[in-house]
Amino acid sequence: MNLKDTIRTIPDYPKPGIMFRDVTTLLGQPRAFRRAVDELVQPYAGTRIDKVAGIEARGFILGGAAAHQLSAGFIPLRKKGKLPHKTITESYQLEYGVDEMEMHEDAVQPGERVLLTDDLIATGGTAEAAIKLLRRAGAEIVAAAFVIDLPELGGADRIRAMNCEVQALMAFEGH
Repeated sequence: MNLKDTIRTIPDYPKPGIMFRDVTTLLGQPRAFRRAVDELVQPYAGTRIDKVAGIEARGFILGGAAAHQLSAGFIPLRKKGKLPHKTITESYQLEYGVDEMEMHEDAVQPGERVLLTDDLIATGGTAEAAIKLLRRAGAEIVAAAFVIDLPELGGADRIRAMNCEVQALMAFEGH
């Protein structure tokens, strides 16, 4: 099975010229979902991973499954105002404005080893904010793992420039 074949491409979404890579079709196929999670965690088998952090929303699905496979805890990284307890916040730049990401202030302990997960890396702004947030809390980021990389947008290189390993199961050219 070629995992890339399980990704649906939606042209001109959310705006003209964008080729949206929809990972929900992969998630809906049991064998593809299982294989994707297995391939995301395989490089870290036998490595101490204390927590897996998932970026809202598809990163929750992948991160929860990865945490289960690695016998690790899970940290939800959410949009501002979605978590009920005391939080720490990191702002980041969007194409047209600024957004904020939060996590509970007690979600990670200093020195814990964390694997960051999300479905896709494009420009890297969200992943960069997640890494900054986790590091501010004292986490050691083992790697950032994604199903899809859009290399033309430079996000993976941006994360590597933060001294963070990046893994992606596949790459798509274009936006």
